[in-house]
Amino acid sequence: MRVILGGRDGGSYKRWLLRIAISTLAGSSLAGALQLDIDDPRDVPGNLPEPYYWWEAGAMFGSLIDYYYYTGDSTYNDVVTQGMLFQSGPDNDYMTPNQTKTEGNDDQGFWAMSAMSAAEQKFPDPPSNRPGWLALVQAVFNTQALRWDTQYCNGGLRWQIFTFNNGYDYKNTISNGVFFNLAARLAVYTGNDTYADWANKAYDWTAAVGFMTPDYHFFDGAHTTLNCTDINRVQWTYNVGVYLLGAAYMYNYTSGSTQELWRARVLGMLNGTSIFFPPSAPDVMAEVACEGPGTCDTDNYSFKAYLSRWMAATTKIAPFSYDLIRPRLRASAVAAAAQCNGGPTGTKCGMKWTDNGKWDGTQGVGQQMSVLEVVQANLIDESAGPVTNRTGGTSRGNPAAGGAGSRNPVIPQHPIQSKDRAGVGILTTLVLVWLIGGIWWMIA
Repeated sequence: MRVILGGRDGGSYKRWLLRIAISTLAGSSLAGALQLDIDDPRDVPGNLPEPYYWWEAGAMFGSLIDYYYYTGDSTYNDVVTQGMLFQSGPDNDYMTPNQTKTEGNDDQGFWAMSAMSAAEQKFPDPPSNRPGWLALVQAVFNTQALRWDTQYCNGGLRWQIFTFNNGYDYKNTISNGVFFNLAARLAVYTGNDTYADWANKAYDWTAAVGFMTPDYHFFDGAHTTLNCTDINRVQWTYNVGVYLLGAAYMYNYTSGSTQELWRARVLGMLNGTSIFFPPSAPDVMAEVACEGPGTCDTDNYSFKAYLSRWMAATTKIAPFSYDLIRPRLRASAVAAAAQCNGGPTGTKCGMKWTDNGKWDGTQGVGQQMSVLEVVQANLIDESAGPVTNRTGGTSRGNPAAGGAGSRNPVIPQHPIQSKDRAGVGILTTLVLVWLIGGIWWMIA
């Protein structure tokens, strides 16, 4: 797939073709996975089939919300709204009974971040008899604030919510980063200093415990049984990404010397992301912890989608970052699309973008979602910035929202039965074959 972006000659034509490419990627890679029969009781709206975990469905809805934001195409809005609301659970806090037996703070938080994007990007509001996107985020934030644990490691969220789950004794960077991200974004959207106070608290704890180094490298986490002294030093793209966007929002929220401090942190994190842009392929993103040895798993395949998403959003919230981020989004989109030539149709996207257009033999929701996010991120220039409740935001909130937060689940997870999710047909395949050859020109 060749992507076309901007340029003065034929710029409008290039942007039109880019939107076609993005639309086709969305249709072929994501929507098919959600083509469930909503009248079939065996299907759970808003979920993905095995081997995907629940959190990735929430993250994928974030990609489709972004898709609407960038293109204005409402094709998938109904299925997004249905899934986002169904999975919010009986207390509207993303503690849905079909998942809570295995749900972690990061899982819950990814759904909330998608809801936050819906509020910020003016995705169509839910029906009046359902909570607004903002209220869903506030509910998640409130449940997680109650879980802030000072008994071990002087604070922080645990990875898992329930004591009987593997990982309850682990505090990880992504759970705390998501909490920080949500707090910062809620502060900007609502103007409420309480959220900003929590964002500062989460950020300071991350630095103090050693999950973030002074030069802004983010590690994975550590165990409470050793008081968080056994830090796993593996680095993933989504850890720095989730803090980067949160820091950008804190820059936007503050002023004076405090704002300058957050500006320095944003720049430091952008410098820290250099580890994910290897010299062998300048400005092209790589998941360095697993791509080289070929050990990426189902979760890892999607991580670059989130760094791409959050880098693009950062340019709107902290405009000084634009010149550092834009070349990386452009080069990564070209390289990512170039390797979407795999599988029987010659349109499947793999994980590795740094191998001169060679497909690495992998395929799946995570790989396709990552390419979609980095390609559509190149429309950020002509997209409006996020709104707040003072600048046109319409999402209804509820500062007191949120259920018990740590109740024991009693309902088992419902599996989704295997079905034909092809849904996009021969025409989509043919369009993809053509577009895969053209993305480099669209972005050039």
